Amino acid sequence: LLQYVVLRRDLWTELDWPLGSLVAQGCHAATAALWMTREAATTQQYCAPENIDHMHKASRPGWGGLQKWGAEDEAQLRKLATKLGEAGVAHKLWIEQPEDFATCLSTAPAPKSAVAPLLKKLKL
Repeated sequence: LLQYVVLRRDLWTELDWPLGSLVAQGCHAATAALWMTREAATTQQYCAPENIDHMHKASRPGWGGLQKWGAEDEAQLRKLATKLGEAGVAHKLWIEQPEDFATCLSTAPAPKSAVAPLLKKLKL
C-alpha cells in the first residue's frame, strides 16, 4: 500500500514558499486523507501497529533526495483531484485558508496498481 502526496511545484519554484510551509501542506493533506478513510480496510491495514514503522509515501517536487510527484500548478492539481474522484480513488485536496487555493493533494492508502497509472503524467 502507498499513500501518494502531490504538491504544487509552482509554490516552490515560482512563489518561493519556504520548505517548511510545503511540508506542512503535505502533512495536512495526508493526515486528512487518513482520517477521512479511517474505517476503510486499506487505511486500517496501513496504520496497523505492525505496519506503523513501514508506511510508504510517494510525493513531489524535487528537493533533497526525496522521490516526489509534482503538479505544475493549481489547475493541474485540481484536474488530478477530479480524475481521482472519477476513478473512485479516495483522496483529500487540501485548500489553504484563508487564501482559498489548493496547495496539495493526498490519496488515502491504496495499492500502487490502482493509483500510479492516474499519476503517470506528473513529472518526477
